[in-house]
This record gives sequence, C-alpha cells and structure tokens, in this order.
Amino acid sequence: MTLADGVWQQIFSFENYGELLALVRNSLIAGAALGLVGGLAGVFVIMRDLPFAVHGISELSFAGASAALLMEVNIVAGSIVGSLLAAGAIGVLGARARDRNSVIGIIMPFGLGLGVLFLALYKGRAANKFGLLTGQIVAVDTPQMSWLLGTSAVVLLALAVMWRPLTFASADPDVAAARGVPVRALSFAFMIVLGLAVALSVQIVGALLVLTLVVTPAAAAARVTASPVLLPLLSVLFAVVSIEGGILLALGGSIPISPYVTTISFTLYAACRLVGTYRTRRWGAGRPATRPA
Repeated sequence: MTLADGVWQQIFSFENYGELLALVRNSLIAGAALGLVGGLAGVFVIMRDLPFAVHGISELSFAGASAALLMEVNIVAGSIVGSLLAAGAIGVLGARARDRNSVIGIIMPFGLGLGVLFLALYKGRAANKFGLLTGQIVAVDTPQMSWLLGTSAVVLLALAVMWRPLTFASADPDVAAARGVPVRALSFAFMIVLGLAVALSVQIVGALLVLTLVVTPAAAAARVTASPVLLPLLSVLFAVVSIEGGILLALGGSIPISPYVTTISFTLYAACRLVGTYRTRRWGAGRPATRPA
C-alpha cells in the first residue's frame, strides 16, 4: 500500500459501514437538532456582526467542558455553564461594539488558558481531551442526548418568542428603540441564547471550529437571498447538511469529525458566494439582507 493509499484509507474507509451506521443513530438525531439551532442563531450572528463573540464564547465553553471532564461530571453541562458565563459577561460589559470586542479579547485567552490547565490536570483518556477541541459527536450517549435535545428545545423556544422584535432591533436598533422595542434587553437575551447555541455546537466540531456551525451556514445563505423567510431556511439547511454529512463521512474514517464538517460548510459557502457574485453581475440581484461575510 502506498502512502497516498494509507492516507486515503484514514480519511475515507467504508468497510463494515452498514454495521457502524447503526451505532450513530443518536448522533444523527442530535446533529439534526443542533443544525437547526446553529442555523437559526447564525442568522442573528450575521445580522448583528457577532462572529468574534461566538469565538470568545466558545473558549469559555471549552474551559467549562474541560473542568467538567476533570471533575468527572456531565461535560455538556460544564460546556453550557462556561458559555453562559462568557455570554453574560459580553452582554453586560460589552453593550457597545468597541467595548464588546475588548471584552471578548480579554475573555478568549483567559478561557483558553483555563481549558489548557484543566486538560493538563486530567489524567484520563487522551481521546477525551482531543474531543473537546475537535468534536466527538460520533459517540453521543443517552445522557448527552437528553442534555443536547433539552437545551436545543430551550434555544428554539427563546428564538421563536423573540424572533420578530429581535429582527427589527438587529436591522435598525435606533428606530426599534424609538418605537418602544427593548433593544438592550433583547441584545442581552440573545447573547444568553447564543451562549447555549455555542455550547451545543462545541459538542460537534469542538471549541476551535465552532464558527463553522454558527456562522458559516448563515453567511452562505446571506450571499444568495435577502428574503426574511428563505434566509433562515437556507441557513438551517446548510447547517444540517454540514453536520449530518460530516457525521456520515467521519464514521468511515479514522480522523476527527471537524475536518469533514468544516469542509462541507466551507464548500457550501464558496458555492453560494459564487452564485451571489454571478447574480449581482448579471442581474444586479442577490444582494444579501445583511452585511456579507
């Protein structure tokens, strides 16, 4: 076997694939739920220019998950606690964009440092450490499944309640405030919801690449449509395709899931960007409703 064949076998190997497929039923269900959460939350991340906040929250989510791993408690719960602490701090201390970026720049290295410390103290399986950085959804057990689906339901309910006023406040905060919309309260509430969404996404692609689920699908959709209905639908579709496709491809290989998910997500974004550019040049259409990413 040549070196190229060996590398290819590590990336794509479908021996006994049917038997392995039965083992990831929980993963596929959880992936669909998290794709829905990430796709919907990502719409507002793009509208409110919060990709940097997503990355900052993911670092404290990683620290919380690492602490939970060290203390041998539920890792999803630890990840959620870390995310909520980061989201709350950003929401309270970073009301203005300039302040927000400064707060995130402080939180990110702090969270990463804590996470590294907790992992250094952890003496268990190395795969558990690596999974927090690169994702480990191929092995979702029943307790994790309950946490993931329960938290996903909370996020979806919160987004459903605040969708219309949050859309108004995101598109034109000054006019929304003048018409009595509680812009600051909505902003803080969305940061908490975003914290939950990030914590869930960390379980799939890990803390390092969480942007690929919460940002990339919505950014791709925004390149091809300005419709307030079609934008979230496409964002969810792209997120679900990226997650489920990543799970199915990772099942046949021997490397972590994150490269598969990120590659699919980036490919969708690149295709949408090409389509959007073509439409703009040909018909002057296809301009996104939000700032392009």
